[in-house]
Amino acid sequence: MAFLNAMTVDVEDYFHVQAFASVIGRGDWERYPSRVERNTLRLLEMFARMEVRATFFVLGWVAERFPGLVQAVCKAGHRIGCHGYEHRMIYEGNETDFRIDVRRAKQIIEDIAGIPVTSFRAPSYSITSRTPWAFEVLGEEGFEYDSSIFPIIHDNYGISDAPRFPYVRQLKCGRQIREFPPSTLRLLGSNVPVAGGGYLRLFPYKLTAWAIHRLNKIERQPAMVYLHPWEIDPDQPRISASWFSRFRHYNNLDSTETKCLKLLEEFSWAPMEEVLSQGPLQ
Repeated sequence: MAFLNAMTVDVEDYFHVQAFASVIGRGDWERYPSRVERNTLRLLEMFARMEVRATFFVLGWVAERFPGLVQAVCKAGHRIGCHGYEHRMIYEGNETDFRIDVRRAKQIIEDIAGIPVTSFRAPSYSITSRTPWAFEVLGEEGFEYDSSIFPIIHDNYGISDAPRFPYVRQLKCGRQIREFPPSTLRLLGSNVPVAGGGYLRLFPYKLTAWAIHRLNKIERQPAMVYLHPWEIDPDQPRISASWFSRFRHYNNLDSTETKCLKLLEEFSWAPMEEVLSQGPLQ
């Protein structure tokens, strides 16, 4: 039996990303031509062709403007999660700000989907050591699954000493959250990110595939792949930003779809929640 890995999608548009936050204010979002609907539908077609189901973490701002997209994801048999409403880095605000944002997004998505939304992923993995209260808020707001803790060192996110593999986090409120970190390999004493987002675009496909095989066969753990609809859209508008932000965002956009198709063919995939149900957690 093939090892089951988690496929996830963060449903946001190209102008929502943290790389452009310094040059595109939230009040300006409506000025940019949206491409999230067409790109997400393209991903849905790809997944249907390969008979793969995934978890789609939907930004509340997107769900509010494209309710039919949320319904299409549900109709195709995928799991729906919450990505917050404004794509605001959690540590930019306080506990009250986070609660208001996540409650608003959760309600919008649930009203459209007609089902409870119990999975969450923070914008840009921004639950860090600065926001220990975030998990209590998630538990109190009815979330049971999370994928917000990236166990790496990064300038915008990460808790480098967090567990690398799925685990259960006990909350003070008496609830618990099942955490699924994005995949890393332990190399030369450090956690190296693999199999998602910019790392999927940056690394050659053979390196990504080798990393997933190592996780499955040597460490006996499931991998987590994440991607964004804009990452399969090399024709998206170009934003005038710093060279580093442009490199992070536009690097290898023309190869992402091909890499994703190869991953879908070579490995077995399921929504994050179903992968977590396959075995005991730490």
